[in-house]
Amino acid sequence: MRFYTGQHQHYCGVDLHARSMYLCILDQQGQVVLHRNLRTEADAFLQAVAPYRDDLAVAVECLFTWYWLADLCQRENLHFVLGHALYMKAIHGGKTKNDRLDAYKIAALLRGGNLPLAYAYPAEMRATRDLLRRRTHLVRQRAELLAHIQNTCSQYNLPSPGVLTYKDRRRKIPDGFPDPVARRSVELDLQLIETYDALLTPLELELVHQAQEHDPDAFHLLRSIPGIGKILALTMLYEIHDLSRFPRVQDFCSYARLIAGTHESAGKPTGTGNRKIGNVHLKWAFSEAAVLFLAKYPKARRYKDRLATHHGKAKAMAILAHKLGRIVYYILQRRRPFDPKRCFADA
Repeated sequence: MRFYTGQHQHYCGVDLHARSMYLCILDQQGQVVLHRNLRTEADAFLQAVAPYRDDLAVAVECLFTWYWLADLCQRENLHFVLGHALYMKAIHGGKTKNDRLDAYKIAALLRGGNLPLAYAYPAEMRATRDLLRRRTHLVRQRAELLAHIQNTCSQYNLPSPGVLTYKDRRRKIPDGFPDPVARRSVELDLQLIETYDALLTPLELELVHQAQEHDPDAFHLLRSIPGIGKILALTMLYEIHDLSRFPRVQDFCSYARLIAGTHESAGKPTGTGNRKIGNVHLKWAFSEAAVLFLAKYPKARRYKDRLATHHGKAKAMAILAHKLGRIVYYILQRRRPFDPKRCFADA
């Protein structure tokens, strides 16, 4: 957990909602100089902070509505700080909670150097990252349709349709259902799958083109790792964005949920930390990459088998995903492609 410790003349806490926002501005002595409820309009915000904008820091909790405010602060040369929602216990743990109190607490945490930081993703690549996340959501919906076809075949005790990757194999599936209503249900699934296929293929090409414009070197470096194709490389590229925000490889692996936090008291361990702290998209990407890495790089299987002997198969795969996380960190840091002699010399 990192905190914002910058010193300013005024500190603005914003309790931001979709249609309204509550502003609280504190001076260096902690005195409230502004408490006001506004509509979420750029002009209204700028007019409210105009008397205090010289050396003003603006802080907001990391919710889905922060994009426009961050871009506005960047255009107006105002310091913008994004607070980590899961760490801001001073707000969520209070006995009384309302917009006025929340805005004051955000400003007070900012002034005291106790505001936990989240990464404010820059606008240049933010839309592409969100589009990539949307693509992942659509792919999972398509997978649910394929699973529904498999389950429907099992309900009527029909032979398994097998792998439904190819369109020609899917076309004959409805003919095996004697019930016309069940046949119509499967046909509906197949029509939706074809719609998703028609949308996803050009979308993936567009995303690859965007990656070639944003950081082509990093994209090709990631693809040099066996098992990491264009989708996993895109996910890692856009979720990491700037590797310099991770001073150590341990910080990067923690952010990617590849290692668990530990809790201890009086020198004794008391448990593990919150496993949901971090980037869920990177966690998925490295978990998938570990499975594909074993298939594309047979020498790593001996490494995994040796780990499985001592830790079990599940823990061995988690360790392999952690190792891939370290490999990705150093590949992007040193700007060198994957070298099996350095990464898996003992395998």
